[in-house]
Amino acid sequence: MTVARTVADVLAEHVTFEVECIDRMFLNVYVPQLQYPNGLVGYVHKHLGLPIASTAPLAKITDRFATAVHRFAEDEGIPWVDFAKGERKDDVMLERLKSFTAPQGVVFIGRAQEKTGLFRTEKRRRPDGDSYPWIVRTTGVVNQFYFYCVDADFGPFFIKFCSYFPYTAKLCINGHHWAQRQAAKAGIRFTAMDNAFAAVDDPAGLQLICDRLGPAAIQSLLDKWLALLPNPFSDADRDAGYRYQLSILQAEFSLTQMLDAPVTGRVFFEQVIRDNLDVGRPDRVSLIFDRRVHRRGKSLTPGRFRTRVITEGVTPSLHVEYKTTRIKQYHKEGRALRTETTINDTWDFKIGRRLTNLPALREIGFHANRRLLGIQRLSHDPIDGTQALHTVTDPVITSNGTRVPGLRLGQQRSHALLTALPIFRLQPDGFSNRDLRPLIAQLRGLVPDDITTGQITYDLRRLRHHGLIQRIPHTHRYRVTDTGLQSAMFLSAVHDRLLPTGLADLAAPTPTPLRAASTAYRAAINDLAQRTGLAG
Repeated sequence: MTVARTVADVLAEHVTFEVECIDRMFLNVYVPQLQYPNGLVGYVHKHLGLPIASTAPLAKITDRFATAVHRFAEDEGIPWVDFAKGERKDDVMLERLKSFTAPQGVVFIGRAQEKTGLFRTEKRRRPDGDSYPWIVRTTGVVNQFYFYCVDADFGPFFIKFCSYFPYTAKLCINGHHWAQRQAAKAGIRFTAMDNAFAAVDDPAGLQLICDRLGPAAIQSLLDKWLALLPNPFSDADRDAGYRYQLSILQAEFSLTQMLDAPVTGRVFFEQVIRDNLDVGRPDRVSLIFDRRVHRRGKSLTPGRFRTRVITEGVTPSLHVEYKTTRIKQYHKEGRALRTETTINDTWDFKIGRRLTNLPALREIGFHANRRLLGIQRLSHDPIDGTQALHTVTDPVITSNGTRVPGLRLGQQRSHALLTALPIFRLQPDGFSNRDLRPLIAQLRGLVPDDITTGQITYDLRRLRHHGLIQRIPHTHRYRVTDTGLQSAMFLSAVHDRLLPTGLADLAAPTPTPLRAASTAYRAAINDLAQRTGLAG
């Protein structure tokens, strides 16, 4: 077995298989019409037929629901748990799962008091002194009913209901548990590892299964268990359109790369932690999350941008933060490299919370994982070889014989283009001539009017023919390619850091290490020429 020395070595030579899968998801279960005071007023007036809009009549529904939950537990012989303050509910579930043998059912029902949003009625007075009820949104500490269950398709999950109107609920699922059950049904042999796969005989088939988990399967799970569990809303309520829907509160998108040996993971994290503590900078975060980050002015991007290394025992983990979204990278059970993006607010990416938006979030989450690994790989495996350099700097002859000039290293115009490309990598919808023009002007120390639209069109043509950007079909917008990102990052760093510093050292009036090395090298060549008789 070869010994890994760099991040690129680990990813290229020591990953036995990898799986992308949705991990944990928290979903809000709610009735849309009852999320605002006017909707509640309509429910009381029009649906219940009561003359006064007040939350008082809803107490009967609350009592009926609580009674139904207790009766359900008694009739089905389901254990009841009153959670103590600070008790980890997942630990209770793990312990009780050890003795739960049914393929499907409710493991136990738990009750806890938690703070949540709800509606209350307050008394207000008219100008003439008469009082009237007014419904307002507020918060309160109320009972929550936790149903910890095992589903034939999804495995362990829980759904908790607020015991007060409008009886919102939270659904928690794990995509790996779902994938394990689907793989077993498909006849794919595997070894499970917590919420992952330690071994699998058909990685490609498993990945196809993981890719299938979407809104339809999750909605079916909710519909199935709403029919099995006590429901605060009656058949008449549901017939009138008061039905539960799903929105995404939190979604984790994971990439698990199984490694061939524990030492491989240690090499990876030694290199990553040493060389990637700057990935939390706004410019680096923007590369990972494919978004433009504004650091000043009215368009300031809110939120924290940082990198942290957290060590539990001897195992470090890398954490990157963008707004409320997090990427965590760690050595899972000493056997796998785990990279997972957790989106806590879909609006970080201007995407709504409805479950139908899961495919768009999936693309962002999985791409963020890959971009982080790409940046880490670039830190140790920059463009190598003359051919790669010539691909960018030499002219290209098109199929019709047209000569398209290359991007010459050191030329200000070419350097400005290479510096701009990583910025536009962030935008899912690409960039246009209009987007590029003011940025190039700024990088070249000019005003936008000094650069014509035609000049930018010419530059876009150069970038496209050299494979650094590609045109988005049926648009006048462009997207930066992987080759474009790697080339631009490396060549810009060489131009900005290596060449000016090296040339300054060589030209310095006082001795520098580089100048001393150059002088020694020239002296050694001259001495060799004298000894071999080549000197004239």
